[in-house]
Amino acid sequence: MGIIGTIVIGFLAGLVANFLHPGRDPSGFIITTLLGIVGAVVATYLGQAVGWYRAGEGAG
Repeated sequence: MGIIGTIVIGFLAGLVANFLHPGRDPSGFIITTLLGIVGAVVATYLGQAVGWYRAGEGAG
């Protein structure tokens, strides 16, 4: 459930970023959402490596 939760948090972050910066976006909705997902996954694993999160805990 940890990775699924991270993906959901990243998806929501991508949605919020898309709504906060409206207009002609050359990358589009899908790319913005994927960037949010990738950012959440990287933040989770980086935070676990540094010791900010325990195993199973995610960013967000």
